[in-house]
Amino acid sequence: MTEMTIAFVAMLGLMGIGMPVAFAMTLVGFLGILMFYNWNWGAAIALLGIEPFTQSSNYLFVAIPLFILMGHFTYASGISTELFAAARAWVGHWRGGLVIATIGASGGFSAASGSSLATAGSLGTITIGEMRRSGIHPRIATAAVAAGGTLGILIPPSISMVLYGMIADQSIGRLLLAGLLPGVLLMFLYMAAVIVMSYLRPADLPRAAPTPLAERMQVTKGITGILLLALLVIGGIYGGVFTPTEAAGVGAIGAFLIVIYRDRGIRLPVLRRSLHSTATTTVMIFMILIGSHILNVFLAATRGPAELSAWVESLQLSPYLFLLIIVVMYLILGMFLDALAMIVLTIPLVQPIMVGMGFDAIWFGVIIMIVMEMALITPPVGMCVYVVKGVAVDVPIHVIFSGIWPFLAAMIGLVVLLTIFPQIALFLPNMMFN
Repeated sequence: MTEMTIAFVAMLGLMGIGMPVAFAMTLVGFLGILMFYNWNWGAAIALLGIEPFTQSSNYLFVAIPLFILMGHFTYASGISTELFAAARAWVGHWRGGLVIATIGASGGFSAASGSSLATAGSLGTITIGEMRRSGIHPRIATAAVAAGGTLGILIPPSISMVLYGMIADQSIGRLLLAGLLPGVLLMFLYMAAVIVMSYLRPADLPRAAPTPLAERMQVTKGITGILLLALLVIGGIYGGVFTPTEAAGVGAIGAFLIVIYRDRGIRLPVLRRSLHSTATTTVMIFMILIGSHILNVFLAATRGPAELSAWVESLQLSPYLFLLIIVVMYLILGMFLDALAMIVLTIPLVQPIMVGMGFDAIWFGVIIMIVMEMALITPPVGMCVYVVKGVAVDVPIHVIFSGIWPFLAAMIGLVVLLTIFPQIALFLPNMMFN
């Protein structure tokens, strides 16, 4: 286990001086294999030649660029404006209604895009100014957008969930379905937190004027297409009509058709920008996957993961105490690493131990996604918070972080609920595959 510890320290050191995560993992894994096999350059270089093809040729990986492309087309369609308008029309006159509308629109956009940062950026551009003009405190307006953005990790389609499934060797379809009910529940817990705040600080959350029923029906028409697309993708997986990869293809084509319908054709800059962004993100994810696999080959050769598992078992900790330790560990890691890096670095080590303690691997994947959502809004990194800061440039970053705590409490509450009632996450996957 000494070699594994040295490898992780070296990797964190390389990342600390600015080396990208993928290259840090590749370099440490390559040098580790080189030293472990007595400086056999031929074997180490052969591994570098084999692994990129082995990883990228997996058919399941096709789902990643297709889901990403679906998200970029959804973003390009401008549907986030209609989602917020529809949610505002129906609930804007409630206590904290505009904030609740923002969270509802975030959930809807997450179901169509699968990206937390895209959700926070897109909705933030539209909603923060509207909420502030209505008298909502900037602390609450910005924090709600940042928290709403985190739903993209949990509500399918989720790129992080797909990545977890590939690394943990779990069913992608089961994982995507497992995130649905917890994701919707978290959205309602966010709304409940807003309602509580509206009673505690009514001056910070004034109500909007009611919208006539005819206008409500009119604005709702604008979101019909994207909601039907999300239902088609998720329902197709649940009904066994599509594999997750096929569902990703259906989603990408559907989002493309929505862009054509809304723009009365496809504008070349929109197509170019969507394809370029998809390619850039896909390459980044694939490089991380390749680097993690090279590193894992070295770790497997050292037997570090097996020794770590045996050591943890020798401690005879309660499974739930160990779960608490893991949650705290991820919260700390989230201060320094992004979600993808945490998945590829830790899941090969942590997931076998959790399964050995009797936890379900699908359930644990949902828990990990929630904890990573926490990392997206907790200091000092909090990527969703920084995205929102880029939109609300006049709001100090500490003000946004100060509004995060009620939403963070909702996430903690969801983790507790899922620990007590794991069937919240497992009900849909078990219905599908039984």
